[in-house]
Amino acid sequence: MPRGHYLIPSWPAAPSVRAVTSLRSGGHSSGAFASFNLATHVGDEESAVAANRRQLCDEMQLPAVPQWLEQIHSDRIVEARNDALVRTADASFSLRTGTVCAVLTADCLPVLVCDKAGTRVAAAHAGWRGLANGVLRNTVIALDCDPADLLVWLGPAIGPDAFETGVEVLEAFFGNAQSVAHTRAIAQCFRPHRQKPLHFLADIYALARAELMALGVEAVYAGTYCTVTEPDQFFSYRREKTTGRMATLIWLADHPR
Repeated sequence: MPRGHYLIPSWPAAPSVRAVTSLRSGGHSSGAFASFNLATHVGDEESAVAANRRQLCDEMQLPAVPQWLEQIHSDRIVEARNDALVRTADASFSLRTGTVCAVLTADCLPVLVCDKAGTRVAAAHAGWRGLANGVLRNTVIALDCDPADLLVWLGPAIGPDAFETGVEVLEAFFGNAQSVAHTRAIAQCFRPHRQKPLHFLADIYALARAELMALGVEAVYAGTYCTVTEPDQFFSYRREKTTGRMATLIWLADHPR
């Protein structure tokens, strides 16, 4: 649910689990990055991004600086740490209180994961390449618990009516399917484009759900926004090319609400 310039996940996570996605308004950036851009790699003024990140930490009362990642559309996951170093990966996890996992997106799918007991958390950046290659699979493996004991929240991403793809995207998902049932589920996530041969409209939310179902994860929430068609709330690379990034964060609190 929206709260100011943040989106708070609506899911039955344990009280120890805190999570949030930033919206695009309410920050210090200007121009194409107006106004709450949290990414340092998109061409925004460094001072504006630094101010936005300080604001995020203050307003969300974060216990530490987030584990920022250099995201490369991979399947790599790392353990989040509080040493302020940027790590190259597309997901991070933590089993400790006071460590913040974070991903940056502007059309790609941010995915938050926790166990039902509220003892472990993870955040994944699931663009189509990372999703097809197994970033969610590696995230589930890293949390080292029964997949049926996990809760997943799908943050704001490009919607199924805006995500136009070529045949190579469909082939990438088929090539990494884990079973016949998974292949069938993947096929349901692509609609032929009515005006462009060998083009499709893909549902990245449904693709994530199909992957998670194949992994044994059944409790999946949200997945209803469209970053492309909701410009007042979200940055969108596909819509604007030069633009900012939202942050999606999850952590374990020392003092549950």
